[in-house]
Amino acid sequence: MIRIEIIANHSVEENILEALAAEHVGQYYTRYPVAMGVGHAGPKMGDAIWPEENFVLVIWCEEAEAQGIERAVATVKASFPDEGIKLFGLRSSLAQGALPAPAVEAEPEPEPLPEGVEGLAGLAGLE
Repeated sequence: MIRIEIIANHSVEENILEALAAEHVGQYYTRYPVAMGVGHAGPKMGDAIWPEENFVLVIWCEEAEAQGIERAVATVKASFPDEGIKLFGLRSSLAQGALPAPAVEAEPEPEPLPEGVEGLAGLAGLE
């Protein structure tokens, strides 16, 4: 499995979604509608000084679909070279993207209380 992240200006969001549909890829995704930050295309903070904002699409897919997504994004990027369109991919090293079960550690044995002390009752004011 491959995790694809597409980060781009809102101005090209519809173009990217149309390009993905034309390649028949990216049907299932998570969309973060507002992403702010500073990249090579400059700050996009959604404020009065830097009013632009980005969006993020996250897609988990197999290799063949990832190649189609890369083609779709490259097509849009060629049409809008100054919009700061980025595509990142991260290959999962685990079979079928499943995380291993966490190791179960044995609970340490509680230390015995000193003789004559029964929990918090031995503290002043808690008798």
